[in-house]
Amino acid sequence: MAGELEKKQQNWIESTRSYRGDIRSEMKRVTWPSRERVQSTTLVVIISVFIFAAYFKIVDSILQKTVVAAEAALVKY
Repeated sequence: MAGELEKKQQNWIESTRSYRGDIRSEMKRVTWPSRERVQSTTLVVIISVFIFAAYFKIVDSILQKTVVAAEAALVKY
């Protein structure tokens, strides 16, 4: 019984070491973007977020005015 537990522990340790080795070798193959590329794509994302925020604010204002006007028209009757 103790031998079986020790064997499971060794298998777990070996599989963890193998996993870490696989991760290290895979990370060496990764092509990392340059700093300029990261900055430019980050700028595009930030600008896109502000454009979408403005768009949704405009659509929300239009919908709000429409709903308020419709409610006011229905309440009159």
